[in-house]
Amino acid sequence: METSLAASASPSLAAERYAQALFELAKDEGSLDVVAADLGAIVKLIDESKDFARLVNSPVISRDQKSAAMAEILEKAGAVQLTRNFIGLTAQNRRLFLLPHIGRAFSRLLAKHRGEINADVKTAHPLNDAQLADLKATLKAAYGKEPLLNVTVDPSLLAGLVVKVGSKMIDSSLKTKLNALKTVLTEA
Repeated sequence: METSLAASASPSLAAERYAQALFELAKDEGSLDVVAADLGAIVKLIDESKDFARLVNSPVISRDQKSAAMAEILEKAGAVQLTRNFIGLTAQNRRLFLLPHIGRAFSRLLAKHRGEINADVKTAHPLNDAQLADLKATLKAAYGKEPLLNVTVDPSLLAGLVVKVGSKMIDSSLKTKLNALKTVLTEA
């Protein structure tokens, strides 16, 4: 029977621990940027490929099968050895499902290390280059640090955007404004 602190901890806490360990190793090795790029590519692949997400998340695929598949994928993708070893360890520990969380936690650690901030942005429609530049400038003025934007499109917002930096959230979406109006009208 396998037990570990990560197994009993919440997914986000376990992901933070894995990300911290990987961050320290990458920092010592001088490969922070390369490992960040590898993790970013893996998380993007999980988001974009249902088959890959199934491999990562399926409890019925054995750890050896997952390890072998991940090793082959990472080798073909040209991932550095540290990333390959780390992903192999997460597969053997049955923690591949944490990869998106680990990727985000690693990005936060890297941003903090560089004196940057991470901003999660949801928009109703894709932003053009000028809008992205304006958003970056506004966030830099507000926080005094260079923002790294993680932009996702959520058509359910209808219009506007939702920006989350740390624990602060700014919601200027039409969906939220309409819900607030609906609440006011039903109370009247």
